[in-house]
Amino acid sequence: MKARLPHDVIFHPGPLLLVYRPRGILTEARIRAVVQFLDDAEKAAVKPFHRFTDLSKLDALDIPFKAIIAISLHRRLAYSQYPPVKSAFYVTSEAAARVIKVHVLLTDHSPLKTRMFKDLDAAAKWLGVSRDVLEAKRGGHNGRVASRE
Repeated sequence: MKARLPHDVIFHPGPLLLVYRPRGILTEARIRAVVQFLDDAEKAAVKPFHRFTDLSKLDALDIPFKAIIAISLHRRLAYSQYPPVKSAFYVTSEAAARVIKVHVLLTDHSPLKTRMFKDLDAAAKWLGVSRDVLEAKRGGHNGRVASRE
């Protein structure tokens, strides 16, 4: 089986990189849906994959502080039995930076190596990919993530 990607997610099989690029208003419900997809993809994945979240196209964030904490702690626990991966967040607004700072703090000392970036080139370098990969509109895996089944 292969996991079907949400419309705002692409997967690059070469560098094993999942890119999430939400637009519009980011709500708790939207985040929980992507987290559920991520949980399922991690369980099914043949190899661990890095993540890049581009928050530069958001119009607004509508996420209660308690939800940020709950989701971050969930991710920390859900990924605790897997090998380390990098998760880069590209932010261009102070509102997004505040949310991601909390997430980075709560996932510290876990296999999720989470960092926030205000510079796209720095994020690409940390992830070991080119800026073009991070900016690509399409991945190379036909809208699916390779899985064990």
